[in-house]
Amino acid sequence: MRIVVAHNRYREAQPSGENTIVDAEIAQLTAAGVEVLPFIRSSDEIPSMSKVAKALLPISPIWAPRAQHDLSRLLTEHRPDALHLHNPYPLLSPWVVRTAHRHGVPVVQTVHNYRQVCSSGIYFRDGVICQDCKGRALGVPAIKHRCYRDSAAQSALMATTLAVHRGTWRSVDRYIALTTAIADHLRDYGIPDERIVVKPNAVPDPGRPAPLGDGFLYMARLSPEKGVDLLLDAWRRHPVGALGTLRVAGDGELRSLVEAAAVERPDVVYLGQLDRAGVRAAVEASAVVIVAAMWHDVLPTVIIEAMASGRPVLGTALGGIPYLIGADAPHEPAGTGPAEIASAVAGGGGGSPMPAGIGLGEAGWVVAPEPAALAAALPVARAGASGLAPAARARYERTFHPDVVTKQLIDVYAGMARTAHRR
Repeated sequence: MRIVVAHNRYREAQPSGENTIVDAEIAQLTAAGVEVLPFIRSSDEIPSMSKVAKALLPISPIWAPRAQHDLSRLLTEHRPDALHLHNPYPLLSPWVVRTAHRHGVPVVQTVHNYRQVCSSGIYFRDGVICQDCKGRALGVPAIKHRCYRDSAAQSALMATTLAVHRGTWRSVDRYIALTTAIADHLRDYGIPDERIVVKPNAVPDPGRPAPLGDGFLYMARLSPEKGVDLLLDAWRRHPVGALGTLRVAGDGELRSLVEAAAVERPDVVYLGQLDRAGVRAAVEASAVVIVAAMWHDVLPTVIIEAMASGRPVLGTALGGIPYLIGADAPHEPAGTGPAEIASAVAGGGGGSPMPAGIGLGEAGWVVAPEPAALAAALPVARAGASGLAPAARARYERTFHPDVVTKQLIDVYAGMARTAHRR
């Protein structure tokens, strides 16, 4: 089997989980015997481009002529079974879907965000969930609020790109939805069920879990949508030392809040940006991993990393988080407010009584994205960590291990190839 993997890498100055996942997926496919032909561009290339290439950048999200030329040559030379697209912006453009189809090559796309509809891709603006562009032919609110890179001009370009390529996205042969929440998003966009496959990402197996540490680990970009300010508010509602140590790893615009909390309280430790060895050490030192997202986070890789290391997760009931944790709370559609989420998870589940507002899952707990709800869940998670640790590891092995996920992906490719052959 021969597969072209197409991806526009995000800038290395802003660490991207999507870059990491694409690299890991290529390695996993290669190890499984698939011939992978990477078609990769990087946003880090932009500063060194020629003047002519830079002059064409404004139209590249709509149509990137150099990328189409290079892709056509690759497809003609190697005649792959399928093209697997991840991020097309800004140097590839969704036009690669049309180029592949022109060569008779079916296309699968892994959906990592909401950019079929939302110019920023995250359904989040000014500190709250926003879906103002949903259902519109042109995302005028995105332009008005400068949602893409805080630029009205670039937001207008991205909104136009999404409008122009609505038909392109609806022509994709198969979509990989990383969670059930993304599958719902695609159905709402008009993609039929038979073209949607729910398949999560995988992370490498770290091996037998180390004994549980103590306290909590928060590891994410320190930005408003990731909820570090929500977590710190909830943490301050408990006496110093009552919950063990809160370790915070990452960097971003809210870093100063974390640094101030670490000065204020000895039970808050700021670890900064960690390399892979640092991540492993931080996970092993903790008992519970916290994901305090304020947006409909698609698939926080840190949850899978936590489960792989036998650590349960305390997360907000948004986006793909309940799916990843295996929470008993019913899936809530994008746009549901905190009050409705709190109602959905009230009473918990899993066969044992839980405090109101805390949902129990196979590998952790979900709560509404509110300080009081998260504060109430912290001692529950600390007390229950040892009981859920084996189940967290078992869920990883059953659902998120590379052997399991890579087989699912190869099955997707094979199904597409059979369909293309019949056509």
